[in-house]
This record gives sequence, C-alpha cells and structure tokens, in this order.
Amino acid sequence: MLPRMKIFLTGGAGYIGSITTELLLDAGHAVTVFDNLGRGHRPAVDRRAKFIKGDLQRRDKIFKALAAVQPDAVMHFAAFALVGESMQYPERYFDNNVIGGINLVDAMFAAGCKKFIFSSTCATYGQPDKMPMTEDLPQRPQNPYGESKLMLEKVLLWHQQIHGVEPVFLRYFNACGATKKYGEDHDPESHIIPNVLKVALGQKDHVQIFGDDYPTPDGTCIRDYIHIVDLAQAHILALQPGLAGAFNLGNGAGFSVKQVVDAGRAVTGHPIPAVVAPRRSGDPARLISDSAKAKTVLGWQPRHPDIRTIVQHAWDWHRRHPHGYAKK
Repeated sequence: MLPRMKIFLTGGAGYIGSITTELLLDAGHAVTVFDNLGRGHRPAVDRRAKFIKGDLQRRDKIFKALAAVQPDAVMHFAAFALVGESMQYPERYFDNNVIGGINLVDAMFAAGCKKFIFSSTCATYGQPDKMPMTEDLPQRPQNPYGESKLMLEKVLLWHQQIHGVEPVFLRYFNACGATKKYGEDHDPESHIIPNVLKVALGQKDHVQIFGDDYPTPDGTCIRDYIHIVDLAQAHILALQPGLAGAFNLGNGAGFSVKQVVDAGRAVTGHPIPAVVAPRRSGDPARLISDSAKAKTVLGWQPRHPDIRTIVQHAWDWHRRHPHGYAKK
C-alpha cells in the first residue's frame, strides 16, 4: 500500500485522465488536475480534485502551478491523440505533445519532482515485427502522433540518465469501458465501441467496418481492448518508488471488429446495422499486447478482460449520458 501522495495530473478532463483521477482519489491520494479544457470536459474532473485551468504551451503557467503544488509525482495525459489528424496537421502534434511535454518536464524538475508517469502508446512501435508485441520491439512510428509520443519518451530517458528522473512509459492499446461516474466523450469520436453505442442510442444509422478482407478468422481487424479501470490501476501501481521503464498495457487477447459489434448487439438488444467500408491506409490486421512485464514488475492484472463486460460498462454510462458531458 502506497503512502498518500500528491499527484499533479495533466489532461484530467479527458477520458483516461478523468478516470485515473477518480481512482487515485478513491485510493486516498491528493490530485491536482491541470487542463486547458480544449478537448476535455470540466464536468469530467472529479470534484474532490483541485483544478487549475492552464495550457502546457504557457511555460510560465506550468512552472508556477508545479512550484505551488510541489507534487510527489506527475502523471501526463494531456496530448492530442488522433492518428488521422496528426497526418493532416503534424505541426499541432509536435507543438502540443512534444513542446508542451518538454515544458512540463522542465517545470517538474524545477519543482524538485522526479517521478513522471507518461501516458504513451503502442503507436510508437509502428508495424510490429512480431505478435504479441513486447516492449523490446523496435520503435518505428508511422504517423506524427506516434512519433510525438516517442520523442517525449526519449527526452525523459535523457533526464533519467543525467538527472535521475524516474520515467514510466505506459504504452496503451485500445482504451475502452467506463466507470459509473465517467466515460468516453470525444468530438469527433473515432473509437469503435462508442460509435457502436451511438447506433443503439439512435444517434447514428449504422457503424462502419473498415475492411472485411483481412487475414483474420472473420476478415476484420483484431485489436487488444483494455478496460479503462485496468489502465488507471496500472498508473497507480507505477507510483512505486524506484520504478522506471516501459510497460505495455493490454489484455493479451484480441477481439475483431465484428466481435465488438456483436457484443454491442448482445448488450444493447439493438440490431446495430454495420456497413463495410474500404480499408483505412496503414491498418495492421492484428495488434495484440504482451503485458507480461507489467504483470511481473508492476503486479498488474486486468480485472475486466471480457469484451461483453467492457461494452456493458460503456453502455451503462452512455445510457445515463446520451449526449456525453453536454448539458441536456
């Protein structure tokens, strides 16, 4: 059991950051959320947390905030995360994800904090050489989003070597699900599960399946879906003193797009029409995590690996919040 810690958490008005904040507070930690609300939602910030509205591009603002909080650890979720957008506007991703991240690292170090838990991504690997994917794979990002995350990982590794910073890189696969309080609300929404549920809510006519001719059992892409609560728990475990390094976070078992749609039908009782669209450029047939290192070193174990459970938890939240965090 970790002692009570002061956590400075960026991006706490977003999907993963909001739920990690909730679970940190439930575990007795003190959390300060720093978010510019550009893509997040103020109602998603747990009322028990202290909230600072600020932008990582404002170097003076982030230095002042960290100096005031004097945290024991920083958790960094504030990043742009749309692969397609990054291919259209790479400058946005390097500006926000890299320069903003460097400002945060510099401010953390100036405040005397050395524990940095980074919301990274499996996109740093690019097309994997083997499956399931381990942390020692070559990192060859294929889009500016993955490149921007890898660049900040490298910045942190140099700070570890020179200044003794303890960086933990948590490389996610497909985050999904919800808690009773908080869920997924993006604009635009690119993730399969909320888009399936939008059909059941009557907000979309159908869900798109991008390609059904892949070399998989049912022809659709297979991905590793990880419950948001399991992701958040890994961040809490990563607070262990002396811990550093990279950890993949996934279930280690994949589900196809058709299996996800079928789970949505079973959970909601809605037929959820699906329309096959052309493949998206660069989509691998399979992306599955090997999370053995996280289980061994962090003591982490996914509690909700079943796709039906994940979809049920998401559906419960979306039924209560059919328009997300927007006022009804």
